[in-house]
Amino acid sequence: MQITINQAANYVDKEVKIGGWLSNKRSSGKIAFLQLRDGTGFMQGVVVKADVGEDIFQIAKSTSQETSLYVTGVIHEDTRSPFGYEMAVTGIEVISEAVDYPITPKEHGTEFLMDHRHLWLRSNRQHAIMKIRNEIIRATYEFFNQEGFLKIDPPILTGSAPEGTTELFHTKYFEEDAFLSQSGQLYMEAAAMAFGKVFSFGPTFRAEKSKTRRHLIEFWMIEPEMAFYKLEDSLKVQENYVAFLVAAVLKNCRLELDRLGRDVSHLEKMVAPFPRITYTEAIELLKKLGFDDIEWGDDFGAPHETAIADNFEKPVFITHYPKAIKPFYMPEDPNNSEVVLCADLIAPEGYGEIIGGSERIHELAILEARMKEFDLDLEAYSWYLDLARYGSVPHSGFGLGLERTVAWISGTEHVRETIPFPRLLNRLYP
Repeated sequence: MQITINQAANYVDKEVKIGGWLSNKRSSGKIAFLQLRDGTGFMQGVVVKADVGEDIFQIAKSTSQETSLYVTGVIHEDTRSPFGYEMAVTGIEVISEAVDYPITPKEHGTEFLMDHRHLWLRSNRQHAIMKIRNEIIRATYEFFNQEGFLKIDPPILTGSAPEGTTELFHTKYFEEDAFLSQSGQLYMEAAAMAFGKVFSFGPTFRAEKSKTRRHLIEFWMIEPEMAFYKLEDSLKVQENYVAFLVAAVLKNCRLELDRLGRDVSHLEKMVAPFPRITYTEAIELLKKLGFDDIEWGDDFGAPHETAIADNFEKPVFITHYPKAIKPFYMPEDPNNSEVVLCADLIAPEGYGEIIGGSERIHELAILEARMKEFDLDLEAYSWYLDLARYGSVPHSGFGLGLERTVAWISGTEHVRETIPFPRLLNRLYP
């Protein structure tokens, strides 16, 4: 019977056949250990010369790294293995031999690995990170479906900038100017006015010339919008969602976390509610910590976010940022016109902002006035202003960056490892 590696537990003491690749091997005079992978997992195959004969043993010894093959053998429990099972090999059939595979078990530089990203994905570490990414995606759909959200897909090509910035990728849309989407938010607001609670999940693009370990040019965002939700209502959804993601990874990806050496004791603390501090309190905290260069009204950089987060065991919400440094669609705090009703969620351990969100302005006159302050073309945003013209309601939303979240939960230092084919400032290959 042909099975996959992740089904091994169901076939203990039975002879099975597995199609896969040889990721690594070692051998002595009379025994060979084959590290097998098939996409679902990694498992060791043990080839004993006395049991298989000279022909099969020579195939095991001579087969090169990443050669594809069918391996037949009996599954046994193996308490020494993190996977828990191994195969006593009885037969090997080579499908396609790999010659001079470039990524060997030795150390390679980052640029070399990035040039060979299409092959690097096969490695044990990258497999674990992608499995965790997939679990976060799966859990995202589960969470929002059970909370009564409808998935809506906003366009990738747009005629305007949701954030009102110039950091956009320009293209021609026949005779018109168009941009790659930096956020689906405005379209999700329209969807919320139709369906109440909605979320999107798709690619976004930022033409930021940044080389930090937190930035990608193309990344994926989860963007919910909720009608009749105030800021505090939204914060509760956010913390419950993030806690749900962490719990799902802890439950379903423990082997992958172990493979990455992730200290799960940090993740086990990620239960709602999360702490909240205001922007003003955050400035005061930074001053106490010796950051004399930052003043009220400045935006936070990576060192500031890390220093703030280090004071909390869980992700921390920073709320009520200055109006001057936030986008046009965020409403003023009724109690302080200098700040807006918004929050960023900062992950622990130096991973920075993983969520940005706010209430949205829903009064037409206020929205038009703010857009004029930002020197935006009201004609281009006419459809968005229609939302305020025709029965708008108080509403809130947020965006979670998938890759930063994967990096934090998996304990991966750089986001370039958290997406299959990263797009960086100087990298469009492969």
